[in-house]
Amino acid sequence: MSNSNKEKPKARVQRGPGPRQKLRPHNYRERALPFLRTDFEGRCAYSMQHESRPGLTSMEVDHFNPTLPTHSRNKYTNLFFSTRHCNNAKRRHWPTAAQMRKDIRFLNCCEELDYGVHIFEDAQTHRLFGSTPAGRYHVRMCDLNAPHFVRERRERAMLRELLTTRNAVIRDLAKGLQLLNLVRLLGGIVSRMIPPIPQSA
Repeated sequence: MSNSNKEKPKARVQRGPGPRQKLRPHNYRERALPFLRTDFEGRCAYSMQHESRPGLTSMEVDHFNPTLPTHSRNKYTNLFFSTRHCNNAKRRHWPTAAQMRKDIRFLNCCEELDYGVHIFEDAQTHRLFGSTPAGRYHVRMCDLNAPHFVRERRERAMLRELLTTRNAVIRDLAKGLQLLNLVRLLGGIVSRMIPPIPQSA
C-alpha cells in the first residue's frame, strides 16, 4: 500500500462535542471542566499525568491557543485539561509566525499523535526528547522534563518491570492471596501513572 493510501493516525485524544451552553469568560471553566475530564480521561493534555496522582493539585482548564480573539478563545475545541504545572509553564509562550513556518509549535493531541511521533522517552533517564522541531519546542515550553514528571516516569517503569518480569513460586495459599492482592494494588497504581511512552524514534 502506498503512503498516499495510508490512513492518518488517530489523534491521542478523541474529543466529544462538549457542553451545549455557550462558553464565556466568566463560565467556561465550570461548564467545560466535566467534559474535559471525560474527554481527556482524567489526564493532563501535555504531561499525561492523571488527576488522581497523590499530591497533585486540582486540574485546570488551559487555553491551547491563548492568542485567539475573545470570541474563539473559549470555544470548547481550544480548551484542554491540564495540570497547573503545564498550564503555568505554557501560558506565557506561543510561537511566532516565523517559528510556525519552521514547524516550531505546540502539539495538539486532539488533532495529531504527539507521543511516539514527535516525542519519545529515554529508556535510561526517563527524560523526554523531541525528534522534530515541534516535539522539541513542546517538551521545552511545557516543561515536560520537570523533576516530578521524570520521577513518575522512572517509578512507572520500575513498577511495570516488577509486575511483568518477576516470577515467584508460592506454596502457601494465604501468602499467595496476599501477593495477588498486592499485585492488583500495584497494577491499579501503575494504571494511573503517566503511561508508557515509546522509547525510540
